[in-house]
Amino acid sequence: MNRDNDKLQALGHKTEYRTDYAPEVLETFENRHPENDYFVKFLCPEFTSLCPITGQPDFAEIRINYIPDRRMVESKSLKLYLFSFRNHGDFHEDCVNIIMKDLVKLMDPRYIEVLGVFVPRGGIAIHPFANYGRPGTKYEALAEKRLWEYSV
Repeated sequence: MNRDNDKLQALGHKTEYRTDYAPEVLETFENRHPENDYFVKFLCPEFTSLCPITGQPDFAEIRINYIPDRRMVESKSLKLYLFSFRNHGDFHEDCVNIIMKDLVKLMDPRYIEVLGVFVPRGGIAIHPFANYGRPGTKYEALAEKRLWEYSV
């Protein structure tokens, strides 16, 4: 029974770290339980990117929650993708929205949310939140509800 393992490029192979933003490293595999609604949560406490103005590093925990449909993101490829932001200059809000949009494009999940808990710099902490629910479904209503109820 083929479960996508022979198609995965990152898992089980020598790790090649990209030096700038690389959405092409993301990989998926088949959801074995598409009949169920369930959350998958990733906590990524070592996210780094660069301030696009000063070039100084920004540090964050990226929290990704999603309800898969047919495809799921492979975790090592997600790690490599997030690592690719290390030398990428973008504002915190941009990073969170880019990550969410790339994962929506990759997996077409039923629902997804991405939160960036950035370490304070200059006395201000920024925690951007972006989410998406598939249009025309109950997940669209979930996205709206979670957005309006959002708090860190």
